[in-house]
Amino acid sequence: MVRAAVLSAVNAPLRIAEIDLPDPGPGQVRIRLAAAGVCHSDLSLSNGTLRQPVPAVLGHEGAGTVTVVGEGVTDVAPGDQVVLNWAPACGDCHFCGLNEPWLCSASAAAATKPYAKLASDGTDLYPGLGTAVFAEETVVSARAVLPLPAGIPLTEAALLGCAVLTGYGAVNNSAKVRPGESVVVFGVGGVGLSVLQSARIATAGAGAVIAVDVSPAKEELARAAGATEFLVAAGDPSATAKQIRKLTGGHGADVAVECVGRADTIRTAWSATRRGGRTVVVGIGGQDQQVTFTALELFYFGRTLSGCVYGDSDPAVDLPVIAEHVRAGRLDLSSMVTEHIGLDGIPAAFDAMLAGKGGRALVVF
Repeated sequence: MVRAAVLSAVNAPLRIAEIDLPDPGPGQVRIRLAAAGVCHSDLSLSNGTLRQPVPAVLGHEGAGTVTVVGEGVTDVAPGDQVVLNWAPACGDCHFCGLNEPWLCSASAAAATKPYAKLASDGTDLYPGLGTAVFAEETVVSARAVLPLPAGIPLTEAALLGCAVLTGYGAVNNSAKVRPGESVVVFGVGGVGLSVLQSARIATAGAGAVIAVDVSPAKEELARAAGATEFLVAAGDPSATAKQIRKLTGGHGADVAVECVGRADTIRTAWSATRRGGRTVVVGIGGQDQQVTFTALELFYFGRTLSGCVYGDSDPAVDLPVIAEHVRAGRLDLSSMVTEHIGLDGIPAAFDAMLAGKGGRALVVF
C-alpha cells in the first residue's frame, strides 16, 4: 500500500488515503516517485474543466526511480531514474504517422481505465492523465517513462515532465522564436517561467522578453527567468496591448505566448502581436471561453494564431536538448520552484494558483 491524494468526485476536496497498486503487467513499470509538480492542468481536472474519470489520483508531472518492470520491458530496469511522460505516443496512429506524437490518438487511453484500488474498500481508482503521480508510487506503461539524462537532479527533474517540455516547446517548436525577436509571455506560473527562460535562450538575449501578469509580486520571478520588462495586466486589455506595442517600437511583439487560458488574455495576446507575427496559446481554457475576431483583421494583420499541446514536443527528441541547457546553466529548474510541499499541501497549492500566487509548487516524497 502507498499513500496518495485521491479526488473522490469533481470539485470534491482531495483526501490523503492508502491505495493498493497492482504488480506491473506486460509492458508496464512501477515507479517510486521522488517529486511531483502541481500543474494548473491538475486543477482543471479536479474542477471539471478537463474531463477525468473519478475517483482518481491526479498528478502528471513527476520523476522517480523504477522499482519493478513487467514482462517484455527492456528499455528501463529497476534502479533507473526516469521522468514521467503523460502523453506517450503509440507510434501507430494517424498523428504518429504524421510525426506529431503530441497529438497521438491513443495517448489518453490509460486515463480511462482503472489502475489501482482504495485500500479501505476496494473502490477502483483512475490515473490522472494516465500517470497518477500524486502518490508515493505509481504503475504506468513503459512508454510513459523517459530515462533521466545524466547530471539532472531527480527532484527537480519532475518539472521536465510538463512545465519545461511545454514551455520550451512553445518557444522552439510552436513559435519557432529566432535570435533577436521580441517575445511577450502572458502568465508567470510554472509554464510561463519555462517559456521566459526558453525565450531568453532562443533570442540569444538580443530580443525583448516581456512578462505580463495580474500580480505585481511576480516581477522578481519573471526577471530572474529572463524577462527584460514586466507589466501588470491592466483592467482594460487594450491598454496592456498598447503598452506592449510601445515597448516594441510601436509594432507589437514578434511572438506572444499565452499561458493563462482565458478569452480576454488570448485576445490581448493577439492584439499585442505585430503584423505577420505569431500568437501561441498554451493555456487551457473552458468551453465557455469564446474568443472573437473580425474577418477583416484576420486578413489585414496576417498574424498566425496556433494552439500548443505539450509544447508540440517529441519528448525523446527535446528532452536531451533541454538537459544540455540545464547542465550548461542556461535553464535553471530550481528557480521555478517557489514552494516544496507534501501530499497534504496540494489543496493549498491549488488555491495559490487560483489566486495567481507563486511559480511551481513541488511535492517532494
